[in-house]
Amino acid sequence: MEYMPRFTLHRPGTVEAAVALAAAEAEARYLAGGTDMIVNVRRGIVNPRALIELNAIDDLKRIRADGDGLAIGSAVTLAELARAPALGAYPAVVEAARAVAGPTHQNYGTVGGNLCLDTRCIFYNQSEWWRASNAYCLKHRGEVCHVAPGGKRCFAAFSGDLAAALLVYDAEVEIAGPAGRRRQPLPELYRNDGMDHLTLAPGELVTSVHLPPADAAGRASYAKIRIRGSIDFPLAGAAVRLALDGGKLADLRVALTAVAPLPFLVKGTEKLRGRALDQAALDELKEMVRRQARPMRTTTIKPWYRRRAIGALAAKLARTLAAA
Repeated sequence: MEYMPRFTLHRPGTVEAAVALAAAEAEARYLAGGTDMIVNVRRGIVNPRALIELNAIDDLKRIRADGDGLAIGSAVTLAELARAPALGAYPAVVEAARAVAGPTHQNYGTVGGNLCLDTRCIFYNQSEWWRASNAYCLKHRGEVCHVAPGGKRCFAAFSGDLAAALLVYDAEVEIAGPAGRRRQPLPELYRNDGMDHLTLAPGELVTSVHLPPADAAGRASYAKIRIRGSIDFPLAGAAVRLALDGGKLADLRVALTAVAPLPFLVKGTEKLRGRALDQAALDELKEMVRRQARPMRTTTIKPWYRRRAIGALAAKLARTLAAA
């Protein structure tokens, strides 16, 4: 690890003050837990002139019921999220929060940080001397994507855990910026571009996540595949939410993470509605997931294995939920 560069640290007390600082400071970055971004700063991947630390903003640290469900502040830590009584009705979110790294990281990492996690690649998340010896990469200072040298597109993978779980609950995010505040569906926060995967405009900040009222008939779960049982980012992650009516599927939603530059909902699951979740339906779901997963050579694990594993994981989650 390299030494930290010089920067100015701000600690505003309101969202409006934070947004104003971001607009006034060139190359400023928002900071909450910093469990991923500070590592990138020390490796020279990110070189902010100013950091705007958000933990003094009380509005960002609350979980509260609102008129249409539950609002979760973006500076709520993953540990707080995992043990919050209000999240008991959203088990996949709790499981995703508990799956992030280890307890120390969960005590620092935040909801907003995990949703806005930078994309990852074995050629990008390295020390300065390692990246320099490989002529850098397309995502940072280089001209070639070492994952796919023949193209001009970055395939670094999004590896946050919370997004997949929140997607199956139809979550929305509130965003504050120089132009004011807006609320939008969570999928609109992302684009399929490893170099520029967030749709946030300069100076914009995710302030909260909104979950609709929980469906008492629904069941949901999240799980991921990783090399070690702690610390590691997911090689592939899946959230599944389903509801049964008379032993047949009334609803089925599947979201994936770590197999593309963005988290996303699997398309076509509505075709399984009205069917029993038997082996034939599970096999169909498995193949549906595998076809839409697009892992590339961004980790030490082969893409073909991650594709096969994510299909098996989604089917396993669905089978377990149906039997519960």
